[in-house]
Amino acid sequence: MKRVSAVVRVISGSAKGRPLKSVPGMSTRPTTDKVKEAIFSMIGPYFEGGTVLDLFAGTGGLGIEALSRGMDRAVFIDSESKSIETVKENLKSCRLEDSAEVYRNDAGRALKALAKRSASFDLVFLDPPYRMKNGDELMLDMAARGLLRDEALVVLEYESSHTYPGDFETFRCLRKAEYGDTAVSIYRYKENQEEHSDPVEEDN
Repeated sequence: MKRVSAVVRVISGSAKGRPLKSVPGMSTRPTTDKVKEAIFSMIGPYFEGGTVLDLFAGTGGLGIEALSRGMDRAVFIDSESKSIETVKENLKSCRLEDSAEVYRNDAGRALKALAKRSASFDLVFLDPPYRMKNGDELMLDMAARGLLRDEALVVLEYESSHTYPGDFETFRCLRKAEYGDTAVSIYRYKENQEEHSDPVEEDN
């Protein structure tokens, strides 16, 4: 399914207003500005440093937005060469290329490679193709490989007709919202699951 939208821009921060190029072809599904703005309203509009992973980067819009809003570093991963070139062009346009690493790889192999480098993240964006329903499995893999810092946030974007679990193992679902055919769940990773107590909030 291809989502058609207007020109996508960086919404806020140091690169506010800069347009982001789309990936050529019909294989990508960029996050709309409306959904992107809602995501950052849920997770906190600005950051005081930290490292972000954009695992299915596409245009790089989510990771770039996080950098623009104060994240120190970002790692962008995508399996498509066109996406990789688009991410690099968008980073350069936003003057954020010095704060980013961009790699072509599939998600599973990328996580293994990042673990070997002892990488760890404060924020992760998971926006896989809608045909993929393994977002929760990828989250567990990241936790098992030590890729998530304590209290890290994971933003999972998926088709609203699909359902992911609320709390599972070391993840607590803080918020869930739906925007047409798109759903977003915000999870917090905590090494000690017993410390989770706040109820999940749902927006429809």
